[in-house]
Amino acid sequence: MTTTEYLLNIGILALVLATNLGTRTLTWRRLMVPVLLVALAGSSFLRQMPTIGHDLELELAGGSSGVLLGVLAALLVRVRRVGDRVVTMAGAGFAALWVVVIGGRMLFAYGAQHWYGAAIGEFSRAHQITGSGAWAAVFVLMALAMVASRVLVTGAQAARLGNPLPVAAH
Repeated sequence: MTTTEYLLNIGILALVLATNLGTRTLTWRRLMVPVLLVALAGSSFLRQMPTIGHDLELELAGGSSGVLLGVLAALLVRVRRVGDRVVTMAGAGFAALWVVVIGGRMLFAYGAQHWYGAAIGEFSRAHQITGSGAWAAVFVLMALAMVASRVLVTGAQAARLGNPLPVAAH
């Protein structure tokens, strides 16, 4: 992982925490901006996703784990009606999950470069994983699926309240 990629991960963590912690009015914009960013990132990072050998299975595992983590993240956010607004309330559990997931991704990348690269290489050969491109795709898919599923679950929770969301906060 390059310095730029580490900074990008830290920036993503800071953005997620800054825009979600505390009590926030839920709007269509708050739901759609992460989805648009995910679509942009996916089109940028996954242009040449390897699918030879068992790459696809590994990538599906990354995407599936992202969905599970996204659902968990959404369940750590309370969605309530306050007057005529729908609000989200995220606290320490939500923050801890994001710190562990993004920190874990960064730790894996650092370890792959400095501590256990040979072990990952042996694992990759034994399981017919084509290399670092497949591993990168796994973590990108995991991140994208986490964001998308969190937004979908939060949107579904808001829809159950029966109050249409405004485009922007009051």
